[in-house]
Amino acid sequence: MPELPEVEALARYLREHAEGHQVARVDQASMSALKTFDPPVSALAGRTVTGAARYGKFLAMECDGLHLVTHLSRAGWLRWHDTASTVPPKPTGKGPIALRVHLGTPGGPGFDLTEAGTQKRLAVYVVRDPATEVPGIAKLGPDALALTREGLAELLRGRNERIKNLITDQSVLAGVGNAYSDEILHVAKLSPYAVAGRLDDAKLDALHAATQQVLTDAVDRSVGQEAAKLKGEKRSGLRVHARTGLPCPVCGDTVREVSFADRSFQYCPTCQTGGKPLADRRLSRLVR
Repeated sequence: MPELPEVEALARYLREHAEGHQVARVDQASMSALKTFDPPVSALAGRTVTGAARYGKFLAMECDGLHLVTHLSRAGWLRWHDTASTVPPKPTGKGPIALRVHLGTPGGPGFDLTEAGTQKRLAVYVVRDPATEVPGIAKLGPDALALTREGLAELLRGRNERIKNLITDQSVLAGVGNAYSDEILHVAKLSPYAVAGRLDDAKLDALHAATQQVLTDAVDRSVGQEAAKLKGEKRSGLRVHARTGLPCPVCGDTVREVSFADRSFQYCPTCQTGGKPLADRRLSRLVR
């Protein structure tokens, strides 16, 4: 799933490649992806792209007072093209293309919003004000890159949730998902099951520093990459996430995994849990 660094890189990519171009046409291939109807997606045609922005993990392209906002979900992506077919993709919703944006002239440069797999969760909105008209944006917590150490302490104060769950809750902290939360907790040397409100000052310092380090490094690696290469760049920079069974690059211990019905996370026992493996079942006695 694209998270803060990848979406930030895509926003900057759009500012570099799309800003100043007029939207020639928008082809809607997935009826279910579009979550708004007023204004219609056709209202973007004839408007000039004036910028692009990121709201947590939401990507927004600004077009003369309207915003094309998308949440790429788990398997969505933005694929830039220099040329494209002028024949609109069939609106069946079964293919990978959910939306195609033509810039300048039909068939010219632009991009596709795509989604692999059969579970279609990519969401697209055409709105005048993303902050109030897109429900997911309206409920976002503070942006992870903008959060101060004092702000983080206030967010965690009195919370009984596991730290892994809390920092991936977008209403609490915007932008961090499953992959980068694994990386942040590994750098901070914190157990994923540590109780958020019980972190002492030293652990709070480590968590804030790790959040800024991991996300800033990932943004720096991602920005300037072609949009098609960002997924590979994300994978290449991960230390523990999706590396089950491989050696931890810090201590050499074997990276372990805890699996649930619809997700999993990875961690290093030596670095994060005092050498104790976490039992791989939901209701186990947890290591703090």
